[in-house]
Amino acid sequence: MARIAGVNIPTNKRVVVALQYIHGIGPKNARDIVAKVNIPDERRVNQLTDSEVGQIREVIDRDYVVEGDLRREVSMNIKRLMDLGCYRGLRHRRGLPVRGQRTHTNARTRKGPARPIAGKKK
Repeated sequence: MARIAGVNIPTNKRVVVALQYIHGIGPKNARDIVAKVNIPDERRVNQLTDSEVGQIREVIDRDYVVEGDLRREVSMNIKRLMDLGCYRGLRHRRGLPVRGQRTHTNARTRKGPARPIAGKKK
């Protein structure tokens, strides 16, 4: 099992798919990494040599922000918005949708389960 960026990637999948198990690497970045290292698309992780795994590690460390660093960066950006007191920061603080979605109905994922209101029955 190959370990890249602190993540055990599955051995029996294609390299492009297996790289997507790393937080911060999606389909586009995975294809770019494989192209930089010159690995064929149909190659599987268990067929990689140690040098190819090392090259993939080097490319990811050099060119991409992944896993813990990415999570820390995103959380710091959200914290900055909350400290500024801007609209997006207030929405994060209150646990409401941030990107303009309606909240009259829906938005249950962000707001949590519906709470009954006393005296509402008719």
